[in-house]
Amino acid sequence: MPHSNPAGTVNVVHLTDAHLFASPEGSMLGLNTRDSLRHVVRQALREQSDTHLLLCTGDLSQDASVASYAAFEQLTAGFAAPARWLPGNHDEAQVMAQVAPELVQPVTDIGPWRIVMLDTAVPGAAHGWLQDTQLSLLETALRTSGERHCLVCLHHQPVDIGCAWIAPIGLRNADALFAVIDRHPQVRALLWGHVHQEWDQWRGDLRLLATPSTCIQFAPGSEDFEVSQQHPGYRWIRLQTDGTVDTGVERALDFEVRLDFDSPGY
Repeated sequence: MPHSNPAGTVNVVHLTDAHLFASPEGSMLGLNTRDSLRHVVRQALREQSDTHLLLCTGDLSQDASVASYAAFEQLTAGFAAPARWLPGNHDEAQVMAQVAPELVQPVTDIGPWRIVMLDTAVPGAAHGWLQDTQLSLLETALRTSGERHCLVCLHHQPVDIGCAWIAPIGLRNADALFAVIDRHPQVRALLWGHVHQEWDQWRGDLRLLATPSTCIQFAPGSEDFEVSQQHPGYRWIRLQTDGTVDTGVERALDFEVRLDFDSPGY
């Protein structure tokens, strides 16, 4: 569904990896995930007052419960902008669609941009894979995008980010993804979650972006599973009319990160 944006520039907020539970008391390593999401959202609402689109790229839930998705929708309802969700490895796409069917649309046109949301989740597995149906969806969406610039979103990382333990649970057929994208130079950026840390690099003219989790953070450059004491955060993105992408990460510094390594973790 197209959305008008008279100013041209599309202002996006990216939230990812909230890991909410059915219970409001649900936590990871002692960190209450609803509380951390609440702090991140409050900060984003203060700092991004003119948001046109909210993108949420998976692991919105930890237990794939109806209650957790309803909570995520309620906690992010303050944005006066349409939202789009896609599933991660902890999500259930059918449950997401049951709770918020209007938010799981794969293609959204807004201003001079087309946003494509891909499902890389593999039932019962932590790694990602793009099924042929998803690759076909992407090919069609890009082929029919006309003069629009394109942003492609997914959950699993399609490149090595320098964390050895994360590499095996990334997107295992990234070559197939890039084969499609390389045929369509109007794709300006790839955006994902899953890695619980910031990433901003280039692959030729393609911007590669990952965003911190709204809950616990993974330590960059780690060989084995390791969390950091960094604050939860979000990414703001300015999709410009000429196809350039301006972006940055903000962290909820007013949220006290107190991890309990004796409690259940990731």
